[in-house]
Amino acid sequence: MSDEKTEILELVRKYHQLRSDQEFIPGVTLVQSSGATFDDDDRVALVEAALDMRIAAGVSTQRFERDLAKFFGLRKAHMANSGSSANLLALTALTSPTLGERRLRPKDEVITVAAGFPTTVNPIIQNGMVPVFVDVELGTYNTTPERIADAISPRTRAIMVAHALGNPFAVAEVAALARKHDLYLIEDNCDAVGSTYRGQLTGTFGDIATVSFYPAHHITTGEGGCVLTHSVALARIVEQLRDWGRDCWCEPGKDNTCCKRFEYQLGTLPYGYDHKYIFSHVGYNLKSTDLQAALGLSQLAKVAEFGAARRRNWQRMHDGLRDVPGLLLPSPTPDSDPSWFGFVITVQPDAPFTRRGLTDFLESRRVATRRFFGGNLTRHPAYVDREHRIAHALTNSDLITQNTFWVGVYPALTAQMIDYVVATIREFVATS
Repeated sequence: MSDEKTEILELVRKYHQLRSDQEFIPGVTLVQSSGATFDDDDRVALVEAALDMRIAAGVSTQRFERDLAKFFGLRKAHMANSGSSANLLALTALTSPTLGERRLRPKDEVITVAAGFPTTVNPIIQNGMVPVFVDVELGTYNTTPERIADAISPRTRAIMVAHALGNPFAVAEVAALARKHDLYLIEDNCDAVGSTYRGQLTGTFGDIATVSFYPAHHITTGEGGCVLTHSVALARIVEQLRDWGRDCWCEPGKDNTCCKRFEYQLGTLPYGYDHKYIFSHVGYNLKSTDLQAALGLSQLAKVAEFGAARRRNWQRMHDGLRDVPGLLLPSPTPDSDPSWFGFVITVQPDAPFTRRGLTDFLESRRVATRRFFGGNLTRHPAYVDREHRIAHALTNSDLITQNTFWVGVYPALTAQMIDYVVATIREFVATS
């Protein structure tokens, strides 16, 4: 490393320290619902990649993919430009003609939950398939194997479900159900990095899984996501779809990795057509950059620390609110250890106050609140005219739409901030 570069990076560390010393003032400082947690190593990693002008995917991306796959104990990881893109890649990969009779096709049904974020559902619609919506439980905010089993029809070919706000669904049982009925299981693990079910990391039970690195998530690359799988065949399809649909697997700036670049004959192309420009799938450009991966590598080193902080903040919040009347507090799925994304609260229908009243009060006291994503997605204008099937009454999803919200537990929140949120909620309930 040059002396000039060393000096710049030392200044970056000093700059970080200057920016980090901020006092919390109750009622003045915003207690955010989510956000990234950075240290000086993160800032240095990002600046160093920028100084080296690593503006495309490169060595940091390859290392991040390897390290992330190793963290999950899976064979392959492919970084994308967002978790939403990762979801699109994951489901689209299952439509590949190379999968033969097991490929997903238009009009196939994919079971998913009604209460969640749209990017778990959108890839189903974008691929011409039919989402089948099931309800969730209050408290865990996940669906159950029984609800999924009840929704299976002769047209069902896959299950695509997210672990709700870091709380695992009963994924081992759902995976067994998928195997029994020869269904694909796609785990949307975007909110749950580091969560476990029966001692096993979520994101490792299904055929394919996704992760998001948006700033609100467990680790961040700014924008970014990843598709993970144990299947080399599926990983190959994901890579092709992400990289324009081309058959070539050379890394950016590399040529002839296969050592027979001009010796292919695919499709009806002439023999010897340049493999770098042979396209085997109708794909996209959903790649990320080394700037993002450099930050991701630094963040990944802290994933256990971040998870411990999330669990600690969640437990402090739960202990502080456990005796407050009118509130349904969240509960972990049995046999799970969630790395919580947020703290979910449902105002009981018979409470002497409303969810709107409570969230308005919190916002007025500088506590940020968020809804449980889209609530019942089938009620949104985006889906009203889209083909779908509702497997059974979405009673809890409707209640969530009206009465549920969440507040933050992410690592940058201090014990003082958590106690302030608890005190603010208790004050509102006591005076309602």
